Amino acid sequence: MSQPRPSAPVIKRIDGSIISADSLTAAIHRLAEAVHITGISVTVFNDNKVAYHEAFGYKKAAVKEPLLASSSLYAASLSKAVFAVLVMKLVENHQLDLDKPLQQYLDTAVYDYPSRGPDYWASDYSALRGDTQYTQITARMCLSHSTGFGDWRWFEPDQKLRLHFRPGTRYQYSGEGLCYLQFVLEHKLHISVDTLAQQLIFKPLGMAHTGYTWNPLWGQEPAPGHDSAGRGYPLKKYKVTRAASTLQTTPEEYAVFMQSLLQGKILQPSSLKTLFTPQIRIRTKNQFAVVPDFDKDTTMNDGIQLSYGLGWGLLQSPYGTGAFKEGHGDGFQHYSIVFPQKKIGILILTNSDNSEGIFKELLETAIGDKYTPWYWEHYVPYEMRNKK
Repeated sequence: MSQPRPSAPVIKRIDGSIISADSLTAAIHRLAEAVHITGISVTVFNDNKVAYHEAFGYKKAAVKEPLLASSSLYAASLSKAVFAVLVMKLVENHQLDLDKPLQQYLDTAVYDYPSRGPDYWASDYSALRGDTQYTQITARMCLSHSTGFGDWRWFEPDQKLRLHFRPGTRYQYSGEGLCYLQFVLEHKLHISVDTLAQQLIFKPLGMAHTGYTWNPLWGQEPAPGHDSAGRGYPLKKYKVTRAASTLQTTPEEYAVFMQSLLQGKILQPSSLKTLFTPQIRIRTKNQFAVVPDFDKDTTMNDGIQLSYGLGWGLLQSPYGTGAFKEGHGDGFQHYSIVFPQKKIGILILTNSDNSEGIFKELLETAIGDKYTPWYWEHYVPYEMRNKK
């Protein structure tokens, strides 16, 4: 008599439905081929642990080198999510107060600190001389994107840093805000953010190939990003830490970070709750709305109470809070979202400019997430793009 076949692995979605691992793999293959994604890694979390983890396609298209769970990828703005966790570790250690104006941690006005050179442009605050409002900025405002700074100074007409509104009064996505918090922390603690992250997060979790600056001891070349035609961009090997944007990691190790966060291995429960508590509502039409568009605020995301927590975007669903963070750089497009009450989440890492067109369908297929504000994040589905 033949033995009964073991049941195929299944993945639980937030609505209680399930999908088999084989079906999800087939869907990822179909979607990746439809938009010509170079390489993609997908990790699904059930019960706050990895339930599915697969990599597809190429790390380097030019030489057909496969993408692996251990491949080194530029994490782009996923850097911000890790930095927020690091900041909460410092709060737990009584080294930082979320609501103390950051200027009060410095010995002199921030604009009086001398420039360290062009590679350290994010630590040049000379343009704030004469500003009276920046002194109100707190760590909470930096992590909730409510400082008043734009995303990056080079998007300003004169490429000079400035405040666009009174700190703490509204949302505007800002890498500059996190870099300002980094500047203050490094001066206060006399240690780099990368070293802090290694000590408090990466080494304790065994993340030996993750850091905010490139480490040649990792023993491999990083994956290049690829444009829409599959051509590789120049390799990114950052030598200067920027808390908002320079993280390098692997699919395997970033999954360890997310799993450990969900399992309470990094932060105390009260800190995790603070991280995922709404700090400011968002009513902009898109994620990167700039000052001229502030009069075009919308109610389209009020149904999910779109807001920002600390380092993570937040939405409300019938299945509880969804905490999300994305990453976007030349040839790298990533997305992650967790539903803590359901103990379910997903991590999508890619090295292709074509990837965001499949995020909506992939999220719905893999974990039943129909709540991610794809229009706000400009994740226009590829079918809709093709109809234009």
